[in-house]
Order: sequence, then C-alpha cells, then structure tokens
Amino acid sequence: MPAVKAAKPNEIFAREEWAALTRVSRWHGLWLAAHGWLMVALVTGSTALLWQWHWLAGLVATPIALVLVGGRQLGLSILMHEAAHGLLHPKRKINNFVGQWLTGAATGSDLHSYRAYHLTHHRFTQQTEDPDLGLSAAFPTSKASMRRKVIRDLTGQTFLKQRGSQFAVAWKGLKAMLTPFVLSLSKDQDARRSYFDKLSTNGNGKRDHSAGTPLNRNGAAGVAAPVTDLEGAKRTTRTVGRFLLLQLVVLLVSLATLGIIPFLIWLAALATTFQLILRIRNIAEHACTTTGGDDPFSHARTTKADMLMRMTLAPYWVNYHSEHHLFMGVPCYNLPEAHKLLIAKGYGARMTIANSYAEVLRTVTSPAAA
Repeated sequence: MPAVKAAKPNEIFAREEWAALTRVSRWHGLWLAAHGWLMVALVTGSTALLWQWHWLAGLVATPIALVLVGGRQLGLSILMHEAAHGLLHPKRKINNFVGQWLTGAATGSDLHSYRAYHLTHHRFTQQTEDPDLGLSAAFPTSKASMRRKVIRDLTGQTFLKQRGSQFAVAWKGLKAMLTPFVLSLSKDQDARRSYFDKLSTNGNGKRDHSAGTPLNRNGAAGVAAPVTDLEGAKRTTRTVGRFLLLQLVVLLVSLATLGIIPFLIWLAALATTFQLILRIRNIAEHACTTTGGDDPFSHARTTKADMLMRMTLAPYWVNYHSEHHLFMGVPCYNLPEAHKLLIAKGYGARMTIANSYAEVLRTVTSPAAA
C-alpha cells in the first residue's frame, strides 16, 4: 500500500514557529534522561528507607513505588524513542549513546533496530506494512479480554514470555558469535564446523532465518524490534548483554547504598507495572481511531493527561501522539506548544483527542466502537 499522507508544516506554521518547534536543545534531552534515573533513585530509595523504618510503612509504599517506577521505565523507553528520531541531542554520537546505553538498555531495547522498524511504522501507519499494527488491530475487545491482559501483565506473564523469546534469540546469536573462536581452537576443523552448522540450521540443512520475531509485540518500546536472520540474532545478543550489564549496575548501586530493596523494586516494576503501562500507552496511541486514512490529522490519538498520568502513563509528553505523527521532527518537550498552536489555528476538530486514559479504555472495550 502507498505511504500514508504526510502533513505539510509550511502550510500550517509560520517559518519562525516551525523553527522554534523543531529546535533540538543541547541540554533538555540530557536532563530528561538524568531526570528519569533520578526519579527511579528517589522512589526506590525512599521506599527502602520506609522498609528500614517499619515493615508496615514499606508494605504500604511498595505498590505505589511499583507504579511510579514502571512509569519512569516507560519514560526511559520514550526517551530512547526520541533518540531514534535524533531528537535527544543535536550531536548524533551523543544522541545515539544516550538512546542506546542510558535509556534503551534499561528495558532491553536496541536503538538501531528500533529506529529502522519504527520509521516504517510512521510511513505506513495502521496499514498492512506497519510493524506495529498488531498493537491496535485487536481492538475494540471485550472487557473480559482486557482483564486477562491486565492480569498477564501484573503477574509477570507478559514479561516472562517477552524476555524468554528475546533471550532465546540472544542464545542463538551467542552461539553464532562464538563459532569462529571455537573453530580456531579445534584440531578437527571438519567435525567442529559440522557441529556448529547444525546449531544454525533447523536440522534439515536449511538455514534458520526465523531467529526470533519475539512473541509479544508490546515492544513499541523497542524490545520486540523484528529479528529475521543470524545477524539480527547477534544484534539481539548484544542488546541482551547491555540490558544485563545495566541491571548489574543497578544491583551494585542498590547494594552499595540501601541494600537489595531498591533493585527488587526496579526489577519487579519492569516485570509487572511497566508491562501494563506500556500496553495502555500503546492502546491509547492508535486503537479504535481512523488512523491510516488520507487525512494526516487522523494518524494517531492525543490523550489529555493530568499530573498523575504524567507521572505514570504519559511521561515526557508521550500523550501528544497525534502531534508526533504529524511532525516527527519536533522534540517531545515542544509537543505541548505544537498542540497549542494547532488548536489555536483551528485544526483540533480534525484530530482524535481523548479527554483521559479512562475514556480511551472505555472506547476500546465498548461494543459500540466495533
């Protein structure tokens, strides 16, 4: 199918307005990345201190901490998304380093893989070529189905399924990466080569190129960027390596300061609340919209968010998704101004705007939406 229609900024904004909207700050993106980690440290550290003070205080604080940390984990994923668009920093090397190591690695995502398939999502939004189509195509759904999804997320089932798939691909990639080293040590080159060739085939002599499209496409955060061959599997191995290294750093910092509790909260949030928050964010962006039509203002949904939502479901202005699809060269911190200008210029009626995330969830579980 042809690419979706794109908006024409020069027909909407004055030149000065557009220049201001698309200006990438040297410091704002870096501050947001630091802010994400500082918030994680503040919430996990405070909760650990409450546990030390009284077990009942810690018990009450922990569920709140899991929600807040899950929201910051989404925030770090959003900042990796910014880096995929080159919007975290005007210098590409700094942009890519922060996007790969300081934000993407936190949730096990690879910036470069994500960038490739995410730009395809922008070009073919909600069409058959859209790699994110599976995130919204199933909606509307029943309330019972939605409850099952929530249970799977909050009990860690989604996390285990997603990570199990990712780690299986990484293991295949690791074996492929070790092959040259092992062969170089072997005296029986033919036997060693035959053995490792079997590792990379399906047992029938045909090369295995399935190496893992991960099972859970909740990966708009980048975890589930498609893998189609052994080179992709090796890339997944490196992604998992960065992920595990960062988890080790978080663990060591936790043990060196307030004990194991901050790390346990971080890990538990990653396995539970982050999965649900990510799911709701994905649903809000495109489910039950007219996305993919000829009008570029229909390509995504913007959802209004109060302070509580900005702390959890909508960190770093991710709720302005219609504006992002219209103008993907606008940094996240300028999206509220883009929204304000669009409304002032009379474009609000053409946009899909929800008053709250609760409204979105009612829409996607309503038979009337079908």
